[in-house]
Amino acid sequence: MPKMTVGFAMILLVIGNLIAVFSDALIKSLPDDSAVYQFVFFRQLSAVLILFPLCHFLGNKNLFQDLKWHLIRGHIWLFGAIFMVISLNALPLATANAIFYAAPLLMLPLAMLLFKEKLTRQTIWVSIFGFIGVLIVVQPTHISWAAISALIVAFTLASNNILIRKLPKQHSILQTLLLTNLVGIPAALCLAMWEGKPWHWEPIVTATGSTSFILIYAGICIFVYRSVEASKVASAEYSGLLGAVGVGLLFFNEIPEMSMLIGTLFIILPLIWLARFEAKKRYLVSQTKSE
Repeated sequence: MPKMTVGFAMILLVIGNLIAVFSDALIKSLPDDSAVYQFVFFRQLSAVLILFPLCHFLGNKNLFQDLKWHLIRGHIWLFGAIFMVISLNALPLATANAIFYAAPLLMLPLAMLLFKEKLTRQTIWVSIFGFIGVLIVVQPTHISWAAISALIVAFTLASNNILIRKLPKQHSILQTLLLTNLVGIPAALCLAMWEGKPWHWEPIVTATGSTSFILIYAGICIFVYRSVEASKVASAEYSGLLGAVGVGLLFFNEIPEMSMLIGTLFIILPLIWLARFEAKKRYLVSQTKSE
């Protein structure tokens, strides 16, 4: 497993999550009556069209070996994309993202169950405070279908990130991204045909833009979660909420309430503290070894 410091891994996740917000913003710009399955199919297709030439240029050796976990992740990814479109069309951008960011909390028990990772008190408390922040932002007074859809997205994001470490090591990041989207195309096409709406190719431009942003995020996740234990860095995923607030305000006139500010502080401040704590711990360990 490649060596990577926790601090650098968290910085990469912060960047990735801020980039992913723009993918969400493009999805939210779709008309209310858009064909959901058709759009998701266009996303899968555009991802393959972007990635295949790059993978071909770099070589496709062993591309189709050990597809088991790619098949599982690819269909979880597809499932999550469908509910992401549904939730973003119904909820404010920041609210939807706040629910999406339940994913890092869900990653902790998954990491413990699948990889026997030990949860420290620090990571548990940071995740708890982050989840409290999510609840403050959302202010759940009733359960709506849109909120349930966003929670499903959170679970698929957590599952996909955790399962990264199950993927074959011989596949590069680009190959992994290609296979994730390629294996889901047959199911996506079947769903688009089952949807029964007239085919309109205009949304493929929006789908391509959304895909481009999300591929950067997904690539960063593969790079980070292959290198660092999820329980140590997953809380950095919360940082994208700040970007969602800003983009929602600038492009969709979604003015954040005081609860959004308070909830965001609950999310971001523990994250900063954890990064400083891990840096101090690494420094003390290195000092002890040098002695």
